[in-house]
Amino acid sequence: MTACPEERFSGRTGQAYYADRADRPLTMRAAEESDLPELVRVDREVFPEEPYPYFVLRQFFDLHADRLLVLDDGDTLHGYVLFVTTSDHYTSWVMSLAVSPDQRGRGLGRRLMLEVLRRLRAEGVREVRLTVEPTNAAAIMLYRSLGFSSEDQVRKDYFGEGEDRLVMTLAL
Repeated sequence: MTACPEERFSGRTGQAYYADRADRPLTMRAAEESDLPELVRVDREVFPEEPYPYFVLRQFFDLHADRLLVLDDGDTLHGYVLFVTTSDHYTSWVMSLAVSPDQRGRGLGRRLMLEVLRRLRAEGVREVRLTVEPTNAAAIMLYRSLGFSSEDQVRKDYFGEGEDRLVMTLAL
């Protein structure tokens, strides 16, 4: 798969998304090596309890750069999504979706996920899976609105002791 060119994107109203009052349009693009410090910053802002260490994000970038999309205003990253596909190309996992706290509620997470789903459908992937913290109602609502469903019960200790997760799946 070749990397998708940069994309300025619009919301439901056809208006471009902007990062702030400075009218800097947000661009969705593949991550670049120079983005790593900003990726770490966003990850720490969004997941302060357990952010990915720098070396993990570095390795994800080295292995899956074409699967790491960022939202960039030309100065600052405001979000990212990381997705990886199994070797049989049947299932893809959304490993992380993050939107900076100051940018939440604007549909940016939805836009990132829609792009991931578009790419995976084009590749012939049959199923998308992800995990979400059971108390993250906003994320669960987003994923359900995109067609994801969950198992009936929370998976206890999924990521280790006390790290319960809801596993959600979407058939493509």
